[in-house]
Amino acid sequence: MVIEMSLEEIRSDFSVLDDWEDRYRYVIELGRMLPPFDDAFKTESTKVRGCASQVWLVTSTLPPEADGEPRLSFKGDSDAHIVRGLVAILLSAVDGLTARQIAALDVTAIFAELGLKDNLTPQRSNGLASMISRIKSDAAAALAET
Repeated sequence: MVIEMSLEEIRSDFSVLDDWEDRYRYVIELGRMLPPFDDAFKTESTKVRGCASQVWLVTSTLPPEADGEPRLSFKGDSDAHIVRGLVAILLSAVDGLTARQIAALDVTAIFAELGLKDNLTPQRSNGLASMISRIKSDAAAALAET
């Protein structure tokens, strides 16, 4: 598990936060819940391009379950507190899903539902789009290998 909270728990918590400042603090708190990220993973190959902050994502393919589909597991980190929180939300939405489920998931809609899409700076929005693109690309690559 990427963080100790599921996407449903995060959604529930966001539903009771009325203003952007409270949501902003909560996003930072979620980032603090990410497990430690080994510095050995902070390489050029794991760095997400298109982010103003430093962001690293590591994707692992888990053994297929009964359905035969590859499942993906993710680790991530950022050097910026708010972006680290966005990484935590993103990974809570996709970690452990099959590559096909990730390919079909509208991650942008999740962030819009949480009220984050409209409150992020253009740079952070572009960075989030880059993270989503990277995860979708990794899912596509896992599907191509099956």
